[in-house]
Amino acid sequence: MLDPKIIRNDLHLVEDSLKKRSLKANLSSLKKLEGTRKGLQSDTEKLQASLNTISKEIGNLKAAKKSSKEKEEEASAITKEIKKKSSKLDSTLEDLHNLFLELPNIPDPDVPVGSSEDDNVEIRSWGKIPEFSFKPKDHIEIGRLVDGIDMESGSRITGSRFSVLKSDIAGLHRALTQFMLDMHIKDHGYEELYVPYIVSSDSLIGTGQLPKFGEDLFKLEGSDNYFLSPTGEVPISNMLKDQVIDSKELPIKWVSHTPCFRSEAGSYGKDTKGIMRLHQFEKVELVQVVEGGNSEKALEELTKHAEAVMKALEIPYRVVSLCTADLGFSAAKTYDIEAWVPSQAKYREISSCSNFRDFQSRRMKARWKNAEKNKNELVHTLNGSGLAVGRTLLTILELNQLEDGSVKVPEALRGYFNKKEISVT
Repeated sequence: MLDPKIIRNDLHLVEDSLKKRSLKANLSSLKKLEGTRKGLQSDTEKLQASLNTISKEIGNLKAAKKSSKEKEEEASAITKEIKKKSSKLDSTLEDLHNLFLELPNIPDPDVPVGSSEDDNVEIRSWGKIPEFSFKPKDHIEIGRLVDGIDMESGSRITGSRFSVLKSDIAGLHRALTQFMLDMHIKDHGYEELYVPYIVSSDSLIGTGQLPKFGEDLFKLEGSDNYFLSPTGEVPISNMLKDQVIDSKELPIKWVSHTPCFRSEAGSYGKDTKGIMRLHQFEKVELVQVVEGGNSEKALEELTKHAEAVMKALEIPYRVVSLCTADLGFSAAKTYDIEAWVPSQAKYREISSCSNFRDFQSRRMKARWKNAEKNKNELVHTLNGSGLAVGRTLLTILELNQLEDGSVKVPEALRGYFNKKEISVT
């Protein structure tokens, strides 16, 4: 959530931010409510001052053993008016809070301004794009040839956009997950968490999925409050909710292997084939929590940690800075890491690394104790995939395929998988 002070004192900055994000910048309702709030607050303060004065007068009259009836009636009338104004003020503040929840984060000044993903800016690239002496197969065909990806069974069990992984492909998926966890724990210093798969509406509000993106969530039937987690960011970041963290604990670096569940509302048939975009998928999620002045450096570090996995697995990739229109709702700045997918002959997102600054922590009331200033301050939160397991799997299958559909196992994974090759059945 944005700082209310910014909204009240620098509304043109919010309007400019919305325009850069290609969102409607009509804030008339907010302006009207804010005017009402100011008026009610001013009236309440004046009434309270009058009541304080009258209360003193009543006390003086009683001390002088004079009648205070008239003043008491006046005080009673003012008290009723204060209650009336206070009730309206509380209602107005609630309406304002709900409007504040609808406003996205303000992009950092160095985020490229653009109107679509075509305006994202490449920052760097790594690895050589492979050349095949044959027409490369897509991961669906490879999965069929090695009898490892079964979309039909997934559809029978649940419905479209669910899959079953079998035999060596299931094993490779598991090996990838363990490999990523070990790298982030041993090499990058993250603490491993195992978190709930079900989250509350409060947690989803805390990280920014609600109220804006309710249609993309799987809500549990019979419950007004429980949802399947759409991303590991939600349960991990909400470890901080309503907490004041000692400065000695910062920075915090957490990693977790988390299943994710999304309805993919609004994808409109995009990536419906194979395992690129499923309703159920898994990620190794990275979360960092830092003091406010350290989040820019932390974003660069977290992104490099995700890139390290790509390099270890020898996956050609590029890093792009998302433009204002492609930026996520809660993010102030985001780097996408995109892997080269041979069957599509283009880069596809495999990790998204974001700095949320204090946008989420204000919602979650997550603070740290600044001993030097003797005050509590909002932490800054960051997260990224290190990596999305299914997308990494399909990329490895396509990059390391042989002409008959067999797949060479990357060197880095052989200690986890105990095979050098997945053979055609």
